[in-house]
Amino acid sequence: MGYSPDGTKYFNGYYGKSPGLGSVGAYQVAGTPYLTSSQVGAGAEVQLTFPALPRSITIINKDADSDPLLVRFASQATDAGQHYITLDTQNSSVTLNVRTRSIFLEATGAAVDYELFAELTGIATNLVPDMNIANWPGISD
Repeated sequence: MGYSPDGTKYFNGYYGKSPGLGSVGAYQVAGTPYLTSSQVGAGAEVQLTFPALPRSITIINKDADSDPLLVRFASQATDAGQHYITLDTQNSSVTLNVRTRSIFLEATGAAVDYELFAELTGIATNLVPDMNIANWPGISD
């Protein structure tokens, strides 16, 4: 087991080489589990950055009052359009099979509780572009 540059024990390959974006096996095997749960403050947004590239991400709205939770790939401040998925009831969820460095969660009204589960590959996140930029088609245009 190698160590990643940030000191975590996510697999970074033998002899210090990490698998790349085209490493099919990294997406076919079960990923390293990554779990977190918290609350997005009223009218706030949080960015969750992954320590390695995920093969899938599941977000669950756990808010007892069913306040909506918006899921984005770019910050609300960067997004000129309406590029988000709304989880609008308690226990509503979405599973995304995507390659991304991070994800943004936004509570448009009251504070919202959430849970997130991701399956991480051994692929470094710096191999994919940062989608939190203006005018990215389908993300922030």
